[in-house]
Amino acid sequence: MLIDALKQRFQSELLNAENSRGQDVITVSREAAPAVLRALRDEPDFEFNVLIDLTAVDWLSREPRFEVVYQLKSLSRNHRLRVKVPVPGNDAWIASAVEVWNGADWLERECYDMFGIDFRGHPDLRRILMYDSFVGHPLRKDYPVDRRQPIVEEIDPIASPRPPSR
Repeated sequence: MLIDALKQRFQSELLNAENSRGQDVITVSREAAPAVLRALRDEPDFEFNVLIDLTAVDWLSREPRFEVVYQLKSLSRNHRLRVKVPVPGNDAWIASAVEVWNGADWLERECYDMFGIDFRGHPDLRRILMYDSFVGHPLRKDYPVDRRQPIVEEIDPIASPRPPSR
């Protein structure tokens, strides 16, 4: 069983490991996440070589407020794994996984843009869906839905490209 192998390998790093609704799920601390993700990709017992998705969940009424969620796939072993990493609301950051999976690049930018979670070590962390002068992060549960945003003038991105927001 994958969960048993994960429990044996990552005993001290796991906060939780279970099979939930037919999918294997582990929860690791923010500090342990980089080493665990790299081991899940590199070690022959796991070989999770594909990052299918990366997103976040906002649990407004609890602490830690956010969970960053990685959906992993091992093509050689035909396994799937969900990895959850709790992130405090008052210190919303996590290490970037771009060095582990290149595909994390745009997914982390989207998560940053929508939830305001900082991915430390990301090579180009800036807004990807919202415009630079947009105020706030629209997928946070406390985002005011009636907020008026500044109107931005239309520009030709080829003739005058905008500089990166960071």
